[in-house]
Amino acid sequence: MTNQAEMEHLQCVIIGSGPAGYTAAIYAARADLKPVVYTGIVPGGQLTQTTEVDNFPGYPQGITGPIMMEDLKAQAERFGTDVRFGYATKVEFSKDGGTHKVEIDGTKWVSAETVIIATGATAKWLGLPSEEKYNGFGVSACAVCDGFFFKGQDVAIVGAGDTAAEEATYLAKLCRKVYMVVRKDEFKASKAMVHRVQNTANIEVLFNTETEEILGGEQGVNAVRVVNNQTKETRVLDVTGFFVAIGHKPNTELFQGVLDMDETGYLVTKSDSTATNIPGVFACGDVQDHIYRQAITAAGTGCMAALEAERYLAAKESGE
Repeated sequence: MTNQAEMEHLQCVIIGSGPAGYTAAIYAARADLKPVVYTGIVPGGQLTQTTEVDNFPGYPQGITGPIMMEDLKAQAERFGTDVRFGYATKVEFSKDGGTHKVEIDGTKWVSAETVIIATGATAKWLGLPSEEKYNGFGVSACAVCDGFFFKGQDVAIVGAGDTAAEEATYLAKLCRKVYMVVRKDEFKASKAMVHRVQNTANIEVLFNTETEEILGGEQGVNAVRVVNNQTKETRVLDVTGFFVAIGHKPNTELFQGVLDMDETGYLVTKSDSTATNIPGVFACGDVQDHIYRQAITAAGTGCMAALEAERYLAAKESGE
């Protein structure tokens, strides 16, 4: 490890650079915490892989994900945030609220009075080459984000849990027809959500069915070929949208055994707070939110984390 005397010491380190991380940086910088943001491997986070963002307040004509994240970065830098390309590879958090240490890129360490974790979550995909090819051009992992673009059209959604059932019923309000592709012969969703799907006339559930390939052209998706894994019969669904709702994986491997997590790996924060089980360490955005997973809610918790970090430092300085 780097010699303590050589280690850069900071008031606030923010790990991650999505809406949560950059919003935390804006608030922390305005509070004169001189935050340093380490962007992670994908600067800007999930939104940089999104084409149109139409549901973030303040952009009446919509905005592309990459441009929006550049705007947030520029705003954070305007107030003095130091944005650095790099990713956290190890952490040593002080359980008694002392100085925390974060290893960057496996080569150097920084120490900080407060750490804000905004590492986000990653959507789980089926792993098809055609899925990757049409991602953003008819393929999406967020019905609430992108469903509007398929108003009056036919779409398919893959998944069997509560999220898939909820997103299928959401899409059914916008789309003419929704095919729900379920790999097994039953749902994993709760009974209430299953009833909601079954009582929605324009949802057709295809059990024992798997996606073989997403078909399309220059304009994007125009069909999906599925196969019944019992009869081996294939079928082509004429759809213009393909939604994947098989879950998300929070980017929390780094904090296993260090911070409290739920059974799926999301960081657990205190009620009405972004505080983790370690004093001075806060978590915001999709890394601790498996319910909403929206840019605007991530930004909101980023604001909370910075405000809480500021109050934590003020209390620490005053000896409270």
